[in-house]
Amino acid sequence: MNIDFTILKDYVPYIVATTAAIIMLWLLKFVVRKVAKKYGVMLGKPPERVRHVRSVIGGVLNIIFIVVIAFVWGVRPQNLVVGLSSVLAFVGVAMFAQWSMVSSVTAGVIMFFSAPFHVGNHIRIIDKDVPLEATIERVGAFYTHLRTTQGELVVIPNNLFLQKVVGVKK
Repeated sequence: MNIDFTILKDYVPYIVATTAAIIMLWLLKFVVRKVAKKYGVMLGKPPERVRHVRSVIGGVLNIIFIVVIAFVWGVRPQNLVVGLSSVLAFVGVAMFAQWSMVSSVTAGVIMFFSAPFHVGNHIRIIDKDVPLEATIERVGAFYTHLRTTQGELVVIPNNLFLQKVVGVKK
């Protein structure tokens, strides 16, 4: 059996660029894993929070990778924009009802990097309608779990939790 590889010679630059992009994606994800883990340990963040942040950043890197590969293989920007706008329109309609979920995930990432409170902290939420004193039990991707001094479990979406004035008791 004699295989003719002359057809592939036109595609060698694309294959090399694609391979380089795959290696870069892998390296970036490796670095993100290490940095997020180190940052999480340094700040005392639970492993589940570190995994959440890594998965969000990994998703963004995957999207960037797909766009880069499309350009490498010669997809014209106009075609990419048309395709992307069609996908975003579809996703936008589907996500309109789920906007609070996207907001909660984003708030969870923000809380990972910059919140002055951690799991185990006793906090006071200053709210004129429903003031609350509780201990933070868990900070997830969508919700923060609080345990009141009366033993009641209160689950607050991260986006609402970020909008409240929170006092941390030492």
